[in-house]
Amino acid sequence: MMGDITLGQYYPGDSPLHKADPRVKILMSLALMIIVFVIDNLLCLSFALVFSVFAVMVSKVPLSYAFKGLKPVLIIILFTMVLNVFFSEGTPLFTVWKFTVTYEGLMRAVRTALRITVLITGSSLVTLTTTPIMLTDAIEKLLNPLKKIKVPVHEIAMMMSIALRFIPVLMEETQKIIKAQTARGADFDTGNLFQKAKSFIPVLVPLFISAFRRADDLATAMEARCYRGGENRTRLKQLKMTKMDLYVSFVFVSVMLLIMLADFFL
Repeated sequence: MMGDITLGQYYPGDSPLHKADPRVKILMSLALMIIVFVIDNLLCLSFALVFSVFAVMVSKVPLSYAFKGLKPVLIIILFTMVLNVFFSEGTPLFTVWKFTVTYEGLMRAVRTALRITVLITGSSLVTLTTTPIMLTDAIEKLLNPLKKIKVPVHEIAMMMSIALRFIPVLMEETQKIIKAQTARGADFDTGNLFQKAKSFIPVLVPLFISAFRRADDLATAMEARCYRGGENRTRLKQLKMTKMDLYVSFVFVSVMLLIMLADFFL
């Protein structure tokens, strides 16, 4: 399941979203996150999900690959849905094991599931269509105004980019450690929830050691290439807005305005 995490991975392609300015994609992703928490209408949230699926199709990233990132958070989605269904007050529908399912709780559960799905899909699509270098440059450009108060913008952008890039790497490393310990007789599947959680403690020590080793190797590689921060750093590809960015932004803003207007009037 850990190998299903798509956040931080790049999927090569030549779609309009791949060609779009990464700053535009980051801002659109942030706007989408805010909007899905602001709107409350079930139909509008469903339309936001449809728009996310449409964006994935435009990016030419396989739907199965893009939505693979939902598997690791499926338990969280189900858990929040159960809490909303069984512990929300409202109009009772039916009873399950002495727990009353209410209409309001059921609607709240569906809205929560839709919100999480749109959030994961939108954030994953940014990294799937943007190379780590372009993502770093975009974050740095967006944070540029903070340089006036002497905030180390480039270093912050680099750390955020490396952190995103290391998510799938660490997940893959975790899988390798689990398989190695399973081959030596470790059991991660039997027992109750607390016993399963306790059985994962021996995985954390080698995982932390591996993470520090990788960080040290990365620092050595950057030093060997004379990396000294971003003040005098040149770029092979300069970020600049194109007509494609205007088209993508226009479509996004139009759809989001329609969703918000529909949520206001419905």
